[in-house]
Amino acid sequence: MIERRDVFQAIADPTRRIIIQKLSRGPLNLAGIIKEFGVSRQAIAKHIKVLDECGMITVTQKGREQICEARLNKLDEVADWVTESRKLWNQRFDKLDQFLDELDK
Repeated sequence: MIERRDVFQAIADPTRRIIIQKLSRGPLNLAGIIKEFGVSRQAIAKHIKVLDECGMITVTQKGREQICEARLNKLDEVADWVTESRKLWNQRFDKLDQFLDELDK
């Protein structure tokens, strides 16, 4: 079974969120991403692979280097989900407020 990856998987991990934040400032090679983490190149490469599979970054081979670049427009999916969820919960809380007001009367 092939696992389907999405933007929510990308942002679920704190290390991946930091990588996205770093890349939001501009493209970096793999070495530039790794140097600020106290983990192996292999561990960061796994995070890069997930981010690439989720469409959050693009990885381009330039000579011997892999250049990573953020695709921040993918975060619009998260923003849309938050907006819709907020509307739903606000409606539910409004109904609860009305119900509690009726109980007080």
